[in-house]
Amino acid sequence: MQQTAIQQEIAEVKQAVSQVLAHAKQLGASSAEASMSRTRGLSVETRHGEVETVEFNQDGGLGISLYFGQRKGSASTADLSPQALKRTVEAAADIARYTSEDPHAGVAEASWLEFNPPQLDLYYPDSIGTEKAIALCAAAEEAAFAEDSRITNSEGASFSTHQGLKVYGNSHGQLVGYPSSRHSFSCVVIGEAGDDMQRDYSYTVARRYADLLDPRQIGREAARETVSRLQPRKIPTQKVPVLFRADIASSLFGHLVSAISGGSIYRKSSFLLDTVGQQIMAPGLTILEKPHLDLALASSPFDSEGVKTRDLTVIEQGVLTTYLTTSYSARKLGMASTGHAGGIHNWLVQHGNDDLAALCRQMGKGLLVTELMGQGVNTVTGDYSRGASGFWVEHGEIQFPVAEVTIAGNLKDIFMNIVAIGNDVDRRGGVQTGSVLVSQMQVAGD
Repeated sequence: MQQTAIQQEIAEVKQAVSQVLAHAKQLGASSAEASMSRTRGLSVETRHGEVETVEFNQDGGLGISLYFGQRKGSASTADLSPQALKRTVEAAADIARYTSEDPHAGVAEASWLEFNPPQLDLYYPDSIGTEKAIALCAAAEEAAFAEDSRITNSEGASFSTHQGLKVYGNSHGQLVGYPSSRHSFSCVVIGEAGDDMQRDYSYTVARRYADLLDPRQIGREAARETVSRLQPRKIPTQKVPVLFRADIASSLFGHLVSAISGGSIYRKSSFLLDTVGQQIMAPGLTILEKPHLDLALASSPFDSEGVKTRDLTVIEQGVLTTYLTTSYSARKLGMASTGHAGGIHNWLVQHGNDDLAALCRQMGKGLLVTELMGQGVNTVTGDYSRGASGFWVEHGEIQFPVAEVTIAGNLKDIFMNIVAIGNDVDRRGGVQTGSVLVSQMQVAGD
């Protein structure tokens, strides 16, 4: 029944997008593209078992870009009434008449588009009521307080369940759409020991509610993470191996995404300019993109310009094989679009067989990073400097928590000095990677 209802809704939205595109043509646009989304769901936040917020969301919006030759006008609206949609098209047309021509602007080439998208398994709505959501949050907080007496306060637990759809169409005759769902749960607590106070959290997220971790487990994990940070020490400034825990390691590859995006490349604002076909990461390191994985959080049958997504080897044995382009950046670079308008789609960083404990033993002595702070990353030069906290490791074992340090280096060196990737893969985002061991970085402490 739910599948039938969502397909009917997608059909209705497709009809609205078709009407918008038809109106653009009536106004004389040489080409046009439009996308419409709808989302609805429930968000609940509690603190100490008391309800802080309950929000029911039902949102939607339409964006249209139309072109007169290569003059572009764009407009958007959250009012989805027929009259508002018509006014939005007319507003975009008015804007286009006053813009200058851009030889690289326009709808994606027809040969790049996905006209028959695969049916991905991404839609699992769940009718979770407010009372159940509140009970889930309360269970997590109770488990956190019961886990350790040093947990003295809570910043709250939150639960969210949302479902929605996306429809895209353009003047090439493409009209496609798909539904998706997302459920998440988190808990943040505070611990105290002597004069020291620390906070940490745990969370779970999935397309399917049944795949979420138990709220009591989330509460216990939040408590354990928090108390493990209590009474941190400083360490001397030195060069040592650094081990990025899996949930933090994904940020390293996020900097890679920025550096190889078509926009950074055509603007010549990347430290990886002119490096396709070159060794930019450690030999043996491979990154695959898999856009069509069922239930994965970053899966999509097409990108935000309707371009087909496909399996891609981004890094092969340390060698960069491609830049990531939208239709605009592809034209600027003389390439075809790689289907990355709107971001990446499930990067799988290939890993070894060692868990986090084994990586600590391999490291021997160094810093295990579990939190990063600040934005000290320059993707033009590759310079990397961020505040960090975590744990000091000696003789392959965690010795004590560490805070108020800075880790620094250059991303070129960091990527080349990756010596191991663990099997503790974090699948809660667009980059799925295990913990990453870098052979040496500068750690600034006392």
